[in-house]
Amino acid sequence: MRLFRRPSRRRTGPAAGPGGRSPRRRRAGTAAALVAALAAALPGAASCAVDTAVDPPGPPVDAAAAAPAGTGDPTATPTGTPTGAPPTPAAPARVPDSLRFTGTTLDGKPFAAADLAGRPVVLWFWAPWCATCASQAWTVAEIAPQYRDRVPIVGVAGLGQRTAMRDFVTEFELGGTLQLDDAAGKLWRRFEVVEQSTFLIIDRDGKVIHQGFLDGEDLTRRVAALAAQAG
Repeated sequence: MRLFRRPSRRRTGPAAGPGGRSPRRRRAGTAAALVAALAAALPGAASCAVDTAVDPPGPPVDAAAAAPAGTGDPTATPTGTPTGAPPTPAAPARVPDSLRFTGTTLDGKPFAAADLAGRPVVLWFWAPWCATCASQAWTVAEIAPQYRDRVPIVGVAGLGQRTAMRDFVTEFELGGTLQLDDAAGKLWRRFEVVEQSTFLIIDRDGKVIHQGFLDGEDLTRRVAALAAQAG
């Protein structure tokens, strides 16, 4: 019979931890726990990273194409409207009764007074043998080309032969003015002209505002005033 117990080989004392575990084993267990915790946390972390990522920029957007109808450039040409289209021509001027006549020039060309509608017109009734007409011819030859586009002056030759009328035009340099051949007196009768030289002035509305004699100075003043009104 033994009186003394054999000492145990199990290490005790400060080197052993709680439960009899050594420090090395405690560290191994702690590391395993951390690995497990990280493994459990990684899916959530990856999910957060995906959710908070910034989407890459897409292709550029055309602002004009994206804009709703009616909000585009107000200066843009509407769809279907041709560019560079010519403007709508203005309506022709109303032809008054005073200009509803036709004739033939001393050059044999047709003439229509309706083409002068909308402008003041001066009709000059003259005869090739008239001394007064000859004195006024120089003034007509001077101012007629100057105001041709705004106040046309139209000579109406009558009471003579066509050859004499043409010689009169050549002598007094009236070739730059429109001269009608009215040897038959048709226009003289229409406007009730009974003597030469007579000036008949028609305003832009077709109203006769003067009919009778005018000297060179008075004729020039009236034509200039009409031209200023015509612009």
